Amino acid sequence: MELTDGYPESMRVSIGLVERTRPARLGCTFPAMSLDERKVLLTHFHPDYKADAKRPLLFGPSKGMPLNHELADLFEARPLVRSSLNLSHVDSDIDLLVIGGGGGGTVAAIWAVKAGLDPSRVMIATKLRHGDSNSTMAQGGIQAADQPQDSPTHHYLDVMGGGHFTNRPELVRALVEDAPLIIQWHERLGVMYDKDPEGHFVVNPGGGTSRNRMHSARDYTGLEIMRVLRDEARNLGVPVVEFSPAIELLCDERGRVAGAVLINLETKRYHIVRAKATIITTGGLGRLHMQQYPTTNHYGATADGLVLAYRVGAELVDLDAVQYHPTGAAFPAQMAGLLITEKVRGLGAQPVNCNGEQFVFPLEPRDVEASAFIRECSQRGMGVATPHEINGVWLDSPMVDLIHGPGTIRAALPAMFRMYTRFGIDMTRDPILVYPTLHYQNGGIVTDEYGATSVPGLYAAGEVMGGVHGKNRLMGNSLLDFNVFGRRAGIAAANYAGAGHAPGRLSLAHVDAYEAMLREANIETTRTAPRILPDYRGKEALERYLDIPL
Repeated sequence: MELTDGYPESMRVSIGLVERTRPARLGCTFPAMSLDERKVLLTHFHPDYKADAKRPLLFGPSKGMPLNHELADLFEARPLVRSSLNLSHVDSDIDLLVIGGGGGGTVAAIWAVKAGLDPSRVMIATKLRHGDSNSTMAQGGIQAADQPQDSPTHHYLDVMGGGHFTNRPELVRALVEDAPLIIQWHERLGVMYDKDPEGHFVVNPGGGTSRNRMHSARDYTGLEIMRVLRDEARNLGVPVVEFSPAIELLCDERGRVAGAVLINLETKRYHIVRAKATIITTGGLGRLHMQQYPTTNHYGATADGLVLAYRVGAELVDLDAVQYHPTGAAFPAQMAGLLITEKVRGLGAQPVNCNGEQFVFPLEPRDVEASAFIRECSQRGMGVATPHEINGVWLDSPMVDLIHGPGTIRAALPAMFRMYTRFGIDMTRDPILVYPTLHYQNGGIVTDEYGATSVPGLYAAGEVMGGVHGKNRLMGNSLLDFNVFGRRAGIAAANYAGAGHAPGRLSLAHVDAYEAMLREANIETTRTAPRILPDYRGKEALERYLDIPL
């Protein structure tokens, strides 16, 4: 099928049913589920509850935590470096090393400088290019309770409820209380949020929210925020080392984290960085393709930071819960798994089955919404089949213009509109086909509200950090998360580095200790970690999902 073909006739029959039911659905509000209904739906259909998909972590401070096999494989892998690596020559001797060049890392570096560190004594080391991250790819918006009808208290209750009340309260409090400050800071830096003709913020709803508090820059909010943050870091003169992922943390003889071993992906040469404080901001795990799902994540999202932190003794939390975004593209095949922002549903698009029947409230929390989509396609057999044998449900996008007026999609969702137009699909006239896709790492490294881990000298911020979202994150809280905790971690790490915590003799003794734990757990493997980049040379997850030969 050519790229410009649009929908085949086999799918047009179902589209006709969607069109016929649309007038009746325009005037109806589908009821939201009760808590009991949500629980039943999740336990029967959400991938987190799938039998035999997980196994317990066998050693270390978070022993017993159930993990998807794909993630457990990384913890049960051997380090990429040996403890005998020569550390006598230090390539960079600095105050603060930030591992990861996405949103969390960039914010942390900026605020570390604002807290008093000399920018030349700060380093961002990133796996790919500065800004290559899930932060840049985020679309729908950022939550902040800064409107008269809203409050941080309402925001707090929404976050706790969305996370099934498993969130760490002190982290949620920091998230919601700092949110208005973050928006004000962005405004001063020049982030161009959507505003009405009078200059007031346009705020939209999101799944699981009780108030409209989503601030957006059309449907490329993350890109707009990262544009400004990256410029600010460059204006401050923060050095960035690109294509140089961290493959092991360094400690000193007192067990404090004291920098990292980087590897240059082009030259394959080690770069030894000694630092008084280190912040991990490596993002998520989507490119592990949990349970063979496609993903919305950027190419470098391979859970590196989790592995590195665990090796030096940091605790983990909530990694048994992974977020599958309900609306990943299911057609055309070239777009499979790409994110269809929740903002489309927030503007009124309804999820409907092959007969054009709405089957779920559009703005349930993401795990509930995704489970309803899976149930409709699997148990009920009401999904829409594609020529590539991918089932999905319709997202009735033309309703957006019918509700808000012609031109709304082009104005509010330009990236979505352009993406589909490339394949001959006009989402202002035809619905779009969606199915859940692997999206976000709900859990991560345990920290306090200032990003400090249980290991001295080590901090974390952004998606790699756990406890904020509990078992499920609400829309708009990831962009907020990396700004709030990037800022807090940057300030805290700068204060730590400035308080005389000079690292002692560099050591990789923890590598030997980790190898010993593997042996004690009777784990024999040739796998190594961190993964660094996904391997698509074999018949990997995406090809299996699409059933397209290499």
